[in-house]
Formats: sequence, structure tokens, C-alpha cells
Amino acid sequence: MDPGMNNGRGETKRHARLKRLAFVWAQAHGYSACAIEVSLPRCRYRADVVAYRALPKKFGSTAIFECKQALWDLRRDNCHSESARKLLDAVCHRRQILENNLRVHYPNLRINDSLFPEFTSHDFTAIGHSGYTRVLRQLSALQNRLYDCTKFDKLMRYRCANLFFLVLPAELFRDSEIPVGWGALVEHDGTLTLRRKPVWHETTAEDRLRFLQRIAITGTRVLNRQLEITLDDIIAERCRPF
Repeated sequence: MDPGMNNGRGETKRHARLKRLAFVWAQAHGYSACAIEVSLPRCRYRADVVAYRALPKKFGSTAIFECKQALWDLRRDNCHSESARKLLDAVCHRRQILENNLRVHYPNLRINDSLFPEFTSHDFTAIGHSGYTRVLRQLSALQNRLYDCTKFDKLMRYRCANLFFLVLPAELFRDSEIPVGWGALVEHDGTLTLRRKPVWHETTAEDRLRFLQRIAITGTRVLNRQLEITLDDIIAERCRPF
């Protein structure tokens, strides 16, 4: 395994193999500039594999490949922000209704923690109301999912690339699990097969250039490690007189 394929963060061999297959597939399909573990522009995420395909007389196309080796890993990032936010609003509204009713029927839940009656809080969990407990669990789960599990949705919404691919083993592929707009590359016997075509997302020339720059920067870092070039070497060369 090429050392550049491993991110050094406890990555499994299976995940590293999927990245390598995506790296090969991208180049075989015209993406001549590729890199592993690239921090993406315009968002906080890092992609497993990114690729750039040059086009004559204009800026080329960009692609992101996300590799998933287990169903829980796939579902963790596959939350649709808009639908999750609507559901979160509905659950919040349900909580408000329950709290208003509980204030009326259980006045003893009031906590005297404020000098002003209108700001007095209530301990609604003290009575163990099953409906209220269930709403709190739903609310917590939705908030965690909305803010921590929306990677696929945000990559498209921020238009981080023109094309997006999920790379996964054959036993993990279910069409219903693939996020809308993403393509699916399925591994079988050491090769990848395109099982679902991705939707094209338009991006600006500036965005594509920035994307290509990230590939170049990441590639340079990998070569520096392989050639054992350190920051001290670069600084020393910079300070050397012409």
C-alpha cells in the first residue's frame, strides 16, 4: 500500500483500499490530477479523494469521492438538512405544547430560581412523563444529526465540486441509501463499477481553480514526506543568498 494512501489516523485497510480504487478509477476516466485526504475550499470538510479533469480551452471538471466501508459510517453523513430541520421544528413545537400543558397541570414543577415570575423555570423531567421524555430524546437526536451528520448534503449545497461519488463495497450498496445527486461506485473483486450516475453541479471557474490548487498543495506535501523534505530545509533554502 502506498504510504500516501494512509492518513495516519487509524484508518482500516478496507477503507484505504477503497481510496486506492477510487484514485485509480478517477485517473482511468480522465482525471489526471488527483489527491488523497484534501481539505475542501468553502467548507470545513476533508474529502477522501478529489480529482480534476482538464478540458480543452476552458476550466476542467472537478469530482469528490467519499469512501464508506460500513453502513453506520454511510448513514452518519447522510442527513438531508432541509428535511431534518423541518422535522426538528415540528418536534420543538410539540415540546412547547407539552410544556405549556404541564405548566397548567403540574404547577408544583415550578423552580423558584428567578426574582421575576415570568422567567421562572420548571423541571418537567421530575414527573417522568413518557411523552415529554420521548420528545426530548427525538429533539437531541435530531439536533446531533442535523449539526454533525450532514456532510453529503453540505458538500453539494456548497457546490464543492461538479460531481460527487460514493465508493463502497458491494454488500453495502442499496440504492435507497445513496444520497440524492450522488453517484455510486461499487467495489467487486478489486474493481469499481458505476452503479448510479451522479448529477452535474455547476461551479464557477474560480472555484475549480481553487479546487485544483488544493490538489497541488496536498500533492506537494505528500512528495515532501516521501523525499524527507522538512520545513527547515525549505527555510534554509529561502534564506540562502542568490
